[in-house]
Amino acid sequence: MASKMMTVDAMRERLIDKATTDKTFRERLVADPKNTIREELDVTIPAGFDVEVLEDSATKGYLVLPPSAELSAGDLQQAAGGTTWEFFWALGKKW
Repeated sequence: MASKMMTVDAMRERLIDKATTDKTFRERLVADPKNTIREELDVTIPAGFDVEVLEDSATKGYLVLPPSAELSAGDLQQAAGGTTWEFFWALGKKW
C-alpha cells in the first residue's frame, strides 16, 4: 500500500507505471478508477469528486487543465460539494 505522505505526482506515476505493465490493472483502472485507486494506494477519494481515466491513442491525446483561475477558492469549494477541491489541492503538496 502507498504511504500517506506520497505526493500526488508520485501516486500518479505509480498508477501509470502499473497500468502500463499490468493489463488487468489497466482495465480495472479505466472501468472503476475510484475503487481501483483506493485499493492500490490505500486512499479514499471523497464522494462527489469524480475520476475519469482517459487513454491516449495514436490519433488522440488529452491535455488536462487545472480549474479556471477565474474561480475563487470558495467558488471551487462550493462547486465541488464543500471540501473536495480543497482536499485535492492539498494532495498536490503531500498526500
